[in-house]
Amino acid sequence: MKLALAPLALAVVLVAGCGGGGSSSSSSSPSPKDWSQGLCTSITTWSDSVKSAGQSLQSGNLSKDSLKTATTDIKDATKEFSDDLKSLGKPNIDAGQEAKDAIDKLSEQVKDDVDELQSAVDKASGSGASGAATAASGIATSLSTMSTHIAAAASSLQQADSKGELEQGFRDAPACKALSS
Repeated sequence: MKLALAPLALAVVLVAGCGGGGSSSSSSSPSPKDWSQGLCTSITTWSDSVKSAGQSLQSGNLSKDSLKTATTDIKDATKEFSDDLKSLGKPNIDAGQEAKDAIDKLSEQVKDDVDELQSAVDKASGSGASGAATAASGIATSLSTMSTHIAAAASSLQQADSKGELEQGFRDAPACKALSS
């Protein structure tokens, strides 16, 4: 489980480091700083929840109940993450629609990933210790896939931000500073 979170940490740093420049805010679209703050806060909240669920499994408490609890915690955190991503909207930058599209795609991908996670756990449950280990492996694989999707979204944001309008937002947003430190 710990190894599955390493790519997530890398993806978070990539997201925090992308973009550039500022733009004025409007009432319908958040400023680059506000949008970046929302994104980084969502990533931090989700990552903390997933890490907590993973730690409960690493403590040697690998049972059907602990897997069920960890899976439910990850599912709940991922649903909230997906909803938070969708609610970010379009940042007030020239490439705002591209940024929104990248994050909306990520939102759908993590929902699909958590469905795969649930399926892996359901298939392995009831099979004793080997089933619990298989389910834990399925959780790790799903989390790794999620982190890959986050990294791909970070790359899409970097590519869309040719004018560098998001970079300053990421640099100025306190939640993003915490992710990159």
